[in-house]
Amino acid sequence: MHMADALLSPAVGGAMWAASAGTIAYCAKKVRTELDDSRVPLMGVLGAFIFAAQMINFSIPATGSSGHLGGGLLLAILLGPYAAFLTIASVLVIQALFFADGGLLALGCNIFNLGFFPAFIAYPFVYRQLVGAQPTRPRMTMAAIVAAVTGLQLGAFGVVLETVTSGQTSLPFSTFVVMMQPIHLAIGIVEGFVTAAVVSFVYKARPELIQFSPEAKSAGSHPVRGVLLAFLAVAVLTGGIVSWFASKDPDGLEWAISKVTGKEELAGPAQGLHGTLAEVQKKTALLPDYSFRTSGETVKGESQHAGRKNAEGSRLGTSVSGVIGALVSLAFALLIGFLLRKRHQSA
Repeated sequence: MHMADALLSPAVGGAMWAASAGTIAYCAKKVRTELDDSRVPLMGVLGAFIFAAQMINFSIPATGSSGHLGGGLLLAILLGPYAAFLTIASVLVIQALFFADGGLLALGCNIFNLGFFPAFIAYPFVYRQLVGAQPTRPRMTMAAIVAAVTGLQLGAFGVVLETVTSGQTSLPFSTFVVMMQPIHLAIGIVEGFVTAAVVSFVYKARPELIQFSPEAKSAGSHPVRGVLLAFLAVAVLTGGIVSWFASKDPDGLEWAISKVTGKEELAGPAQGLHGTLAEVQKKTALLPDYSFRTSGETVKGESQHAGRKNAEGSRLGTSVSGVIGALVSLAFALLIGFLLRKRHQSA
């Protein structure tokens, strides 16, 4: 559901940049007072895990479409909404700058759609309410599915509103929303099951890491090295090897656009802000579309994932992209956590 710049006007893109930046500032302020030492490494490894997981597009049967894990809900359950939003924002910044996954003008939209709705709507108002004070595995599974669907539906609807309001395309609201919502319902159900499985693993291994659990307050007194190493190992294996087998089908947004227009990609203006940002992204994207850059390649900032590019790039390029992206996400999220913790300690 990474948006491309071609879908957005500068006004809408700028407004969503401001909304996301304001939310980041607010979350940073909250994290300074709430983040304990045990969750700083967890921010890092979860950032790496989400980066790698988003490379894996899974096919949606009988549709010709695919989807991938958003990760915002999982982050909120394990880190709380404020640290979760900062972590997903850091992953999306790395994807846009170094891999041309999502446009730079669209970065504010992507952060808001993939971060705000699961962290600040689906998690507190759906997941927490359904799990209750005495979590059980069946309740956590049900809550994860319903919350993941809620977050994805809101995010998909946000994409429709931002696109139609921008007026850059001829996509009609009614047709576009009819295509977007059902396909992201299916993607949300899959994400719910994956989220429930990961949360169940963590709850069994280290229940103090789950935000809603009675043991959460004692997280700082327990070593969590095993869980951290498990997430890091899965991230490296997923980005380095499993990414080879990602679905080549268009993702939910591309699929919806193709159903309405007959094209999976829409070209944005070559001049003005769109052209300037495209040139910036072309220079910063060291591994565009999760593969080695080829001579004369044009970076478009489209939402194309590793599995979509295997036919054009080598598996080596995909593996390098997955491992480097996961490690950079790890380092960036760790840096954010340590800086905010240091400021809190100084205060």
